[in-house]
Amino acid sequence: MATEQWHESAEQLTTETKNMTRAINSLKEELEAIDWYQQRIDASSDDNLKRILAHNRDEEKEHAAMVLEWIRRNDRKFDEVLRTYLFTDGQEITMIEEEKKASEVTGGPAPAGEPADTGRSIPAFTVGSLRRSN
Repeated sequence: MATEQWHESAEQLTTETKNMTRAINSLKEELEAIDWYQQRIDASSDDNLKRILAHNRDEEKEHAAMVLEWIRRNDRKFDEVLRTYLFTDGQEITMIEEEKKASEVTGGPAPAGEPADTGRSIPAFTVGSLRRSN
C-alpha cells in the first residue's frame, strides 16, 4: 500500500479518515485529468481527436461529481458548505456566506448586492406608516 498519502502514522488514523483521504485524492486526480484533457483539446489540430478527448474529459467530470457526492454524504460540514454555495445564481459568490448570516439573524435575505450587516437596524412598520398621505 502506498504510504505517501498519509501525513500521520496510518495506525493512528481512523478508517473514516483513511477513506476520506482516498476520496479527496481521487477528486484531485479527476480534476487534474479534466485539466489535462482540456489542455490537449486546445493544443490538438485534429477535430476527431478533439472530440475523443472532450468525451474523455467529460467522463472525468462525471467521476469527480460522484466522488464529491460521496464526500458530501460522509462529511456534515462539507454537506453544509456545499448546500450554501452550489447551484446559486445571480449573486456574487463571495457574498453568499454574508447573506446567509444576515438571513439567519434578521429572518430574511440581505438586499441584493449589499454586504450583510448584522448590526443594521430593521425599519419598524406600523399601520400609520403604511397609510398614504393626502
